[in-house]
Amino acid sequence: MDEFLEGLGDNALLALPWMFEFWALPHQLPPAGAWKSWVIMGGRGAGKTRAGAEWVRAQVEGARPLDPGRARRVALVGETFDQVRDVMVFGDSGILACSPPDRRPEWEAGRRRLIWPNGATAQAFSAHEPEALRGPQFDAAWVDELAKWKKAEETWDMLQFALRLGDHPQQVITTTPRNVGVLKTILKNPSTVVTHAPTEANRAYLAASFLEEVQARYAGTRLGRQELDGVLLEDVEGALWTTAGLEGSRVDRAPDLDRIVVAVDPAVTGHAGSDECGIVVVGAVTRGPVQDWRAYVLEDCSARGKPTDWARAAIAAMEKYGAEKLVAEVNQGGDMVESVIRQIDPLVPFKALRAGRGKSARAEPVAALYEQGRVRHLKHGHLGTLEDQMCRMTVQGYEGRGSPDRVDALVWALHELIIEPAAHWRRPQMRQL
Repeated sequence: MDEFLEGLGDNALLALPWMFEFWALPHQLPPAGAWKSWVIMGGRGAGKTRAGAEWVRAQVEGARPLDPGRARRVALVGETFDQVRDVMVFGDSGILACSPPDRRPEWEAGRRRLIWPNGATAQAFSAHEPEALRGPQFDAAWVDELAKWKKAEETWDMLQFALRLGDHPQQVITTTPRNVGVLKTILKNPSTVVTHAPTEANRAYLAASFLEEVQARYAGTRLGRQELDGVLLEDVEGALWTTAGLEGSRVDRAPDLDRIVVAVDPAVTGHAGSDECGIVVVGAVTRGPVQDWRAYVLEDCSARGKPTDWARAAIAAMEKYGAEKLVAEVNQGGDMVESVIRQIDPLVPFKALRAGRGKSARAEPVAALYEQGRVRHLKHGHLGTLEDQMCRMTVQGYEGRGSPDRVDALVWALHELIIEPAAHWRRPQMRQL
């Protein structure tokens, strides 16, 4: 590094801080090709705003300060005018902060626009006023945090009609993903390209305490996968569980538990294409009337590998939590499931479960427990992938890829801890009536 820097002249050293291609992370550089929309999808603090600002610079600037660039008229669209001004224009990673002194544009507050020394302009628009985009025309656009706009569909449509100047108008969308229709439509468009990065990718420019705090609080949760990993999480229409409902069920810790079980939905085969073996640890408070019983999903320990691998993982989970019993579905594996487990621990308390109904039918009463607020998820239980599967389970079946192995294990655990005992508890009362 020293050798490289010492080899640069004075002008090159002065220019180096403004050469974004030198400093940029891979997800911050535009993909090659004749794309129409570039979606930069990432976690909080992943460097999306800087990438958007630098892309605008690259469009409007020429080789020298007064030379024309590829674009002359740019639309800057944010949720509100204040956010366009404070984040996209004046923010720490905004256009002004990224621009070298001899190319820095001037902000005209009254007209809500930037003007570059070469005459290029960028006009600010609020997503609260989509009709303001009816009339103007542009050859480039930067759209920020599209996924949280209240009038996203209308604003996006108006912007597409306005992008009609130049040989090939383009737009960049910088956003943390959310399950909204307009974003999913854009991502499915053949003319769209995507780059993606988690918050962790930009850690060199983030406060260490920020990363420690948010990772401690949200790592492994469905919300963390969206806000930190930048993953688009979709709730299937008619799903038995929703993201909002699962986020509302989260707790920091469980109380003293009366019972704990480890439930297993085994993968019978152990080759590379096999489904995972669902292994979920659930505890319950079963003191008092049955309607007061509560369950706590403690950890998802699901594993992929040979049968002996998932058997070891399940027994390790039992030992970690002091579980009273290991329960497993044996519809496909039969006696082999118990045999494999006994190879690892001959004395493990084991209960074989046989499914008499389909997966959705078994899951419905468990979903009802969630609706009643009787099931909680631990924040540090690595439950994100389990929750993804839950939000794809409908009354018609599972809408995701592969098998809902983790959901199956969860359902078996809650049947064992809450649903079946409650049914036995009620039967003597029904006979008396």
